[in-house]
Amino acid sequence: MPDHPPRRRGAPFLLLIGAVVIAVGIVIALSAGKSDALVVYCAHDAVYAESVLRDFERRSGIPLAIRYDSEATKSLGLVEQLLSEKDNSRCDVFWNNQAMGTQRLKEAGVLQAYKGSGYARIPAAFKDPEGCWTGFGARLRVYIINTERMPATEEAVTEKLAGNLDRVAMAKPLYGTTYVHYCALWSLLGEEELKRLHADWRARNVVEATGNAHCKNLVASGVCDLAWTDTDDFFLAVDEGKPVAMLPVRIGGGKTICSPNTVCIIKGTRREPQAQQLVEYLLSEETKIGLANASSRQIPLGPVDESRIPEEVRTLKSWAADACPLSNVMRAAPDCLAWLKAEYVQ
Repeated sequence: MPDHPPRRRGAPFLLLIGAVVIAVGIVIALSAGKSDALVVYCAHDAVYAESVLRDFERRSGIPLAIRYDSEATKSLGLVEQLLSEKDNSRCDVFWNNQAMGTQRLKEAGVLQAYKGSGYARIPAAFKDPEGCWTGFGARLRVYIINTERMPATEEAVTEKLAGNLDRVAMAKPLYGTTYVHYCALWSLLGEEELKRLHADWRARNVVEATGNAHCKNLVASGVCDLAWTDTDDFFLAVDEGKPVAMLPVRIGGGKTICSPNTVCIIKGTRREPQAQQLVEYLLSEETKIGLANASSRQIPLGPVDESRIPEEVRTLKSWAADACPLSNVMRAAPDCLAWLKAEYVQ
């Protein structure tokens, strides 16, 4: 005799069909839920940005699909991706780690203007007058110095930069804030002087690192004595207990280089209300204070309760007050980028 009774096509069969229908419905519902996620492209380091974005997700109930970029190519990689997707973008909100690429997106017609309450609180120097992008937490370009290898003084840095640079590191300037650094040099020193300076550094064997974090690691480990990097990478070395100090990079009459993070909404988004909520969250005083107190020590732009930010960030704010005008840096960006692509992209 068979171990099981013969199958019948009555009620059990109908139950089976019903279960299949329910399962298909669940899959469709899950797919729909996934498709409703707010798509965020983020060029800021995931180690800093992830907790901010996930906190927004928890508080708002709005699911996020986040795409980060690599250390070597950010933020240029995501800017190029957004330009290529212009007519059918997958992205709703772009958190860039600098403003030059964001301005390129505006000029290409990729961005959608939005002036909310957060926009009104940001100084005019750090936002687009038409509302296509807004800055918030910022970083400064600094020298990171291995204090076991050399004194952390302006005189020692000047002396080091005048000689052989085989123990001085710089990220390739095609990307990120080193690109911003070069645009600032172009705007203040002029095209020919920057090209001469760049050729001179390479002739004197400057170490070309893959990114600012790599520069930090080279100095923190003692492989290099000095490097150009950003304040967030410097503070990572400090928190790791490395023998490092920093000094602000000053160019063209003592100007510093300040790079704000920027946030913008991508034109054509189907999730505009959710996108606006995320923009407001990133521009809020709470987020800026949180970034100032995080390991990155971001410099808050706009009014905040300064008693709630670390003393070292208040020092950075004083250095940022000497920043070269962002508008000048942006004007230099297209020509500078074209030259750098010719230098580095084969």
